[in-house]
Amino acid sequence: MVTRRTIRRGLAGPVALGVLAVLPGVAAADAPPTYAPATDAKPVVGKASTGAAPKIVPGTYTDSLERGEKKLYALELDDSSTAYVSAVAAPAPDTKVEDYTDGLTVSVQDSNGSTCGPDGDVRFHGGKTAYPIADYASRRIGSDLSECQQAGPYYVVVERPGDATSGPDSWPIELHYMTEPGLTGAPPAEPGKGSWSSATPAPPTEGKRKSVAGGTGFNDAASVSQGQWQDRIRPGETRFYRVPVDWGQQLNVSAELSSTARKPGTGISSFVPEALGLTAYNPARGLVSDESFKAYEGKQTAVRLFTAPVDYGNRFSDDDAVSPMRFAGWYYLEVSLNPDAAQFFKKGADLTLRVGLKGEAKPGPQYAEPAADFAVTSEDRDLASTGRAASEEERNGHLRTVGYAGIGAGAALLVGLGVWTATARRKASITTAATGPAGGAPGGQGAPVPGQRPYGAQNGAQDAGQGSGGA
Repeated sequence: MVTRRTIRRGLAGPVALGVLAVLPGVAAADAPPTYAPATDAKPVVGKASTGAAPKIVPGTYTDSLERGEKKLYALELDDSSTAYVSAVAAPAPDTKVEDYTDGLTVSVQDSNGSTCGPDGDVRFHGGKTAYPIADYASRRIGSDLSECQQAGPYYVVVERPGDATSGPDSWPIELHYMTEPGLTGAPPAEPGKGSWSSATPAPPTEGKRKSVAGGTGFNDAASVSQGQWQDRIRPGETRFYRVPVDWGQQLNVSAELSSTARKPGTGISSFVPEALGLTAYNPARGLVSDESFKAYEGKQTAVRLFTAPVDYGNRFSDDDAVSPMRFAGWYYLEVSLNPDAAQFFKKGADLTLRVGLKGEAKPGPQYAEPAADFAVTSEDRDLASTGRAASEEERNGHLRTVGYAGIGAGAALLVGLGVWTATARRKASITTAATGPAGGAPGGQGAPVPGQRPYGAQNGAQDAGQGSGGA
């Protein structure tokens, strides 16, 4: 069934490249990889006041947040398009966090300080395990709204709430700002009650399992399609995948952790209360569903999610599990394994990802301008069948294809690339040094993911020949 978020409440120093250098995962050989930001992300330093807030334009940015800190960024918005700004917090896996209190909030405000819609609010709930968390806020244009409809200055407010007992370390964050054009006609209405079934169907079990190596974040997420996928995941690791979901379709996902013959050592609990977590995000990185972590006690266990059908009218819903299912495009899946699972999986575990799409694709609304990020093309479906991330050329090609398909002129304007930071160049050099495909999952991990650091290869080399349980 569609589930509400675990917690949802009302609105409630310079970043250096040295800080960001820890983000892509430069760590000891036995440490799991950490979140890698976009290679074209630009460093920015948010400020505590609107007067000093740096201006951002559509694109991706990196910054950091101290415990209890709030930062602001300035936007210049028009009166015709909807703006989305997401924030990803990526504390290192060994960072101390408190469940349900530590987290991230993001909102968009106008120059009068009025909030332009529901704020994004996401918290940890993985047994005090640190993993990437994300959500978004928006300034929506609509005839049903009266505030925040004018062109002019706006502000993104990102805050890190938390207890004094949580870790004092600064968290690297990634901001992603994108816009959605208006429509040429009247917007579709909110789907009526009972227009779709919330009964969760069985996860896909047909067909051969394909090998995949999940990415470290949104930017190198492995593309997957309907079917069964096999990966390896290490204790303390988070892996990202993405699925093209078209208008009218529902996403049905199951992440299954393998059984193991390994016995916990003396004095160690025979189970991990919060072992495996599964989270889904929409194309604008808005939180769709953050399923509570499932316990593990040596037997196979699965965590599942099932979404509402993708519909433009969902944005008018007050259900925060339905509202994010407002546009077609790439939906992201995040799978995390608690570090405490090392008592069962010393060198990594087999992970089965079952992906289902319920419903036939339907025509979408008529956007007034190109909306490549909110569409699914045949090229997207082809890429999803490969299990790899998109290269920069393929991402640009996707934009061009959608533009030529008749959504409108100007798709090339969406292709602009930011300045490569020193972190990006370092990432590229490390990626170039990777050698050979990764192994470990049945059939091997497959070819290295383009643009991804060689962690999959490292994991495969360590896990090769371990089999289920990796004891």
